[in-house]
Amino acid sequence: PCMHYIRYQRRFLLASKGTFHFMNKWKCYLVTFWQWHFSLWFHSRRIYRKQLSNNFLEFVGYLSRVLMKPSVVRSQILENAFPINNAIKKFDILIPISPLIASLAKARFCNVLGHPISKPVWADLSDSNIID
Repeated sequence: PCMHYIRYQRRFLLASKGTFHFMNKWKCYLVTFWQWHFSLWFHSRRIYRKQLSNNFLEFVGYLSRVLMKPSVVRSQILENAFPINNAIKKFDILIPISPLIASLAKARFCNVLGHPISKPVWADLSDSNIID
């Protein structure tokens, strides 16, 4: 099982990969924790890969293009067994970098070339304090 968590401003994205039973348990634990700890109702929205292949995805205020690249994974269970080729679709997201660097430079996170501007004070601040 694999879990990925991304947070930006007041939104977050939780991506998961694993067995159906494991994902249902995690979803139940996460929703229960969210509702009881924060006293807020949890509104989830599922993103389907079939819809992403035809559409653009908005993330952190930027439109990104989603590509489904075919790929082949070669696996072999035993040393003397025949190799097995499994065809999969690789999920790639392309985000235009120029507007992203321009907005980060405007907020003084980096210069116009994309090189970061370090500020030691940022290490102790939360995300909301840095961005606001």
